[in-house]
Amino acid sequence: MTPAIPRRQFLGQLASGAAALAAIGRPARAADLSVVADRARALDQLRAIIVAQRGQIVLGEAFRGPPLTRAANMKSVSKTIVAALTGAAIDRGVVPGVQAPLGALIPRLIPRGADPRVAAITIEDLVTLRAGLARTSGAGYGAWVESRNWVAYALGQPMVANPGAAFLYSTGSTHVLGAAIAQASGRTLLALARDWIGGPLDIEIPAWTRDPQGFYLGGNEMALSPLALLAFGEAFRAGGGGIVSPAWVEASWTPRTRSPFSGHQYGYGWFLAEMAGQRVAYARGYGGQMLYVIPGAEAVVVVTSDPNRPARSDGHVGALNTLLAEAILPALAAAG
Repeated sequence: MTPAIPRRQFLGQLASGAAALAAIGRPARAADLSVVADRARALDQLRAIIVAQRGQIVLGEAFRGPPLTRAANMKSVSKTIVAALTGAAIDRGVVPGVQAPLGALIPRLIPRGADPRVAAITIEDLVTLRAGLARTSGAGYGAWVESRNWVAYALGQPMVANPGAAFLYSTGSTHVLGAAIAQASGRTLLALARDWIGGPLDIEIPAWTRDPQGFYLGGNEMALSPLALLAFGEAFRAGGGGIVSPAWVEASWTPRTRSPFSGHQYGYGWFLAEMAGQRVAYARGYGGQMLYVIPGAEAVVVVTSDPNRPARSDGHVGALNTLLAEAILPALAAAG
């Protein structure tokens, strides 16, 4: 059996890129990952895949598009990154806790004329996508990003549910969350991401889109290399990995609500599901940008896909979930 790479060495490999790729293709025992590679290659929307078990990369290939070492747009996987920054802010006392309301944290960012309930929206409501505000994703996304003030526009939407009552997938909610963390810390979301995630994991986090007021977009457009995203997933699999506390990982993977689109549960920035008898936490971005963490299999899987094509739960994302359940997890189980 090939020994697992120690965590520090593994993170060093992720930073170097080339050394990480040298570990590819050395699965424990005799798991037939060629079947996984063939099935992944056949998905024309999929660009790259990495599978790691016990901190060892056992499969990594870019079938089309940029290499594993180059940053790619992770789309709404950004929401999971911002959720981690929320935990890091709470761990450090920058934010008092998930029950902190916007009326106390960012009163000056709440626009005049907003529904009175907006001030009572909590950090937990935002990180679980239960703000109660009309969605600024999907059909509402264009008008939102064309507005002069993204935070005010999101908070000025009509309340379609009481805060905390319903899952309403909305990039505006996560953008407000990022702005609240930035305001509370007196730093930009980019600086926090580089300090609290990039530094401990020794990964590069490039600058990304900012709104007209200078707040970095909180729920979309962040770019990470597939290897960097793997390091982020490994940190959560390891119970926080120096970027968040074990308590935050546990809280993040505790179901709080459910997506009406996929039917999967949702915690603090992570979708939660059972696949092939395994508990799976995953981050999901438009087009099929995916990060799966499977604690029971001691595994992390990263997938990047064409960011310009839709990937619905009954479409490309469904095919990726099937690939995980029918090919990847059985292969890893066979490896022992």
